[in-house]
Amino acid sequence: MDILQLGAQMLSQSLSGQVDNDAAGSALSSLLGDGKGNIDLAGLASKMASSGELGNILNSWLGDGTNDSISADRVLSLLGDAQVAEFAGKVGTDTESAARSLADVLPQIVDKSSSGGSLLEAAGGIGGLMDAAKSFLKT
Repeated sequence: MDILQLGAQMLSQSLSGQVDNDAAGSALSSLLGDGKGNIDLAGLASKMASSGELGNILNSWLGDGTNDSISADRVLSLLGDAQVAEFAGKVGTDTESAARSLADVLPQIVDKSSSGGSLLEAAGGIGGLMDAAKSFLKT
């Protein structure tokens, strides 16, 4: 199962089955990727790495230990209120419920994609993530 399918399944469960997996996958791809069935977890990681406190949370998700939690408010701040509201509309829920579900699901998606830190390695290590974060901040 690919990461988008896994994320869609977890999101659907988090929303008590109110949204089917296809709609959840499409919404996740639009929010976290290119809208064409791909999720850019390295991009998400670089956004998190650019923030000291979220960077620490990211490190817990990338490692094989316990995942630190992220609040719904931080999800809104990280992804943008308007983007999460649009996502919520696609999955048929309100923005607050969508943010809570994303707060539940994002740590699991990154964790499952990074066993042994492979997501970190794919982005060029912590230095690669920081370089990506620096370029993100310059735009």
